[in-house]
Amino acid sequence: MAIAQTGFATDARQEYTSKKLQTPLKVDGKLDDAAWRTVAWTQDFIDIEGSIKPKPRFRTRAKMLWDEDFFYIAAELAEPQLWATYAKHDMVIFHEHDFEVFLDPDGDGLHYFEFEINAKNTSWDLYLAKPYKDGGKADDGWDIPGLKTAIHLNGTLNEPGDKDRGWTLEIAMPWKAFNRGPRPAVAPKEGEEWRVNFSRVEWVLDVVAGKYEKRKGLKEDNWVWSPQGVINMHVPEKWGVVKFVR
Repeated sequence: MAIAQTGFATDARQEYTSKKLQTPLKVDGKLDDAAWRTVAWTQDFIDIEGSIKPKPRFRTRAKMLWDEDFFYIAAELAEPQLWATYAKHDMVIFHEHDFEVFLDPDGDGLHYFEFEINAKNTSWDLYLAKPYKDGGKADDGWDIPGLKTAIHLNGTLNEPGDKDRGWTLEIAMPWKAFNRGPRPAVAPKEGEEWRVNFSRVEWVLDVVAGKYEKRKGLKEDNWVWSPQGVINMHVPEKWGVVKFVR
């Protein structure tokens, strides 16, 4: 019913069938709610450019559910070095390890939303009327009233002395927050499809004086659900498709 993925990584545009909940989820980051066990994981994330690039070093995957009030997103990120220092809302989260959500409600490549979160449960939310490549500018003034997020760490944050296993997260985004653009900020109708993508930014870290530091001279890795073919998440026509069903 909600199982739309094979689990095998491909370069094809990804699709996912999101099942409607009957009772709200408890958002605690642990992913142990019974409802999550009834739905499939996405395919494991691959490099943003696709399979022409090496397989990501660490596994990332996601799940989705919805109800009349929220779009629920869960993700599991394997990670041997749990690292996050940014603690202020709307900081540029991708300068550290992060998980990112991109949503285009009407699928026209315009009026879309971006959300980033780190392992410290710090977030950055922004809206774009059009992509950067078309002259768009990020609007940090868009916020998500009623947002619920939670992180669960399988390890110790910012402690290089131990080996971590990873982190899980839960996000509940209220439909009423998507209040920019022509589409009304309401729950999707049954069968409606949105353009959606997820990205993980990962840095190679060294331990310097007992603290994590980004390795000098190396750029970040970008691992995504539905590959873009280019190093640019802001090509919404290449995002995946999520279909909302009962």
